[in-house]
Amino acid sequence: MAEKYEYDLLVIGSGPGGQKAAVQAAKLGKRVGLIDLNPTLGGVCLHDGTIPSKSFREAILHLTGYRVRERFGKAYRVKQNILMEDLSLWSSGIIAEIEQTLRAQMQRNHVQLIAGFGSFVDSHRIRVSHRNKSETLSADKIVIATGTSPRRPEGFIFDDEVILDSNGVLYMENIPQSLAIVGGGVIGCEYGSMFAALGCKVTIIEAQPRILGFLDREIVETLSFHLREHRVQIRTSEKVVRCQRSSDGRAIIYLESGKRLVSDKLLVSAGRVGNTEKLGLERIGIKVDERDLISVNDSFQTAAPNVYAVGDVIGFPALASTAMEQGRLAVLSAFGIEENVPPQPFSYGIFTIPEIAAIGKTEEQLSADRVPYEIGTARFEEVERGMILGISKGGLKLLFHRETRKILGIHIIGEGAIEMIHIGQCVIAMDGTLSNLVHMIFNYPTLSQAYKIAALDGINKLMAMQGIEPDEI
Repeated sequence: MAEKYEYDLLVIGSGPGGQKAAVQAAKLGKRVGLIDLNPTLGGVCLHDGTIPSKSFREAILHLTGYRVRERFGKAYRVKQNILMEDLSLWSSGIIAEIEQTLRAQMQRNHVQLIAGFGSFVDSHRIRVSHRNKSETLSADKIVIATGTSPRRPEGFIFDDEVILDSNGVLYMENIPQSLAIVGGGVIGCEYGSMFAALGCKVTIIEAQPRILGFLDREIVETLSFHLREHRVQIRTSEKVVRCQRSSDGRAIIYLESGKRLVSDKLLVSAGRVGNTEKLGLERIGIKVDERDLISVNDSFQTAAPNVYAVGDVIGFPALASTAMEQGRLAVLSAFGIEENVPPQPFSYGIFTIPEIAAIGKTEEQLSADRVPYEIGTARFEEVERGMILGISKGGLKLLFHRETRKILGIHIIGEGAIEMIHIGQCVIAMDGTLSNLVHMIFNYPTLSQAYKIAALDGINKLMAMQGIEPDEI
């Protein structure tokens, strides 16, 4: 006789992956409990990461008048003296609205919300501790969706006032006059561009030869140009060995090269580690790697057969968008529902100022693989919608196979890039070619017309090569 459990599914963590796992199980008619340490839903994504930082960005773009400076001049501002309070109020309102929407969704689907810290007693039982009370709950299947936290490397004396991680930067009392950022990855570049737009003197320190090393080189060069326009100093191939707070309350940064930098605040963006501590994973045979991340198979199943893990806690690609799909697919697998999932390319959206989006191969990757490719480009200054909106800076680059004309990669920088990339994502997912974009009719005037302009540019380059023997090209 099968053992009776209180729940069919327990989910630990209410971030994007946990939310979608819980709702999917509820849609299957399962008894679902969603456990979270915080009384409010949303996890790191809603309260400390994605939503607050992107809300800050939107507030900065609006209050600084950044988007309309092409029309009204560099001195234009919606608000002259912008305070951290302005940004926090903008963000907190958005967070509250999203949390209420999530809570209503869980209630509508009869997902039981359980406040407390969940840890494994065994592979079917979770102890939930909340304040001075604890209870043990049982479930047939369990999904771990606990997310990650900022990594705090040795040699950095964090005080959460001057020397901060990416969570702490959201809670600064004042906008600093100078900000140093250790790490030229996504988080470092996003916050660097935001505070530069506020007039803060920003220095980005990156150990690698360039910032955002996984992106197309030309796109990164364009971003670097825009950052330098806002007085951002970018120091690459420089390793920070330690930092400390000075006697006058500023941060001192010591570089391996012997240099020293001083700034009002220091943001350390050195990657993230899994929130797996004290989960009791050792009790069910689950091991974590050096970043405290959990290994899973293609169905998101862990070493414990009835326990699944999704989202940032399993590592790459560590995106909210992929976590949502992972949560859904993990539950379908857990309850024996097969779904044919075709290979789906995912896109990167980077909320720098200007924003960046990319999907597929870069020029460097195609060159290394000796793929015969060609490029089609469109500049936003050629797109009427860009001129109407006052966002003529930026552009779109298509990479396609010179012989088959198959789209191999798309890279966009500029306002609207993160929305526009999904057109290209659909084309790549369907093995689309340059012809699909050439013959597509886009609404006029729209930024999306950049696709057709870039595709025509690519076609014209191919036409210019007609009549040339293959070995001459």
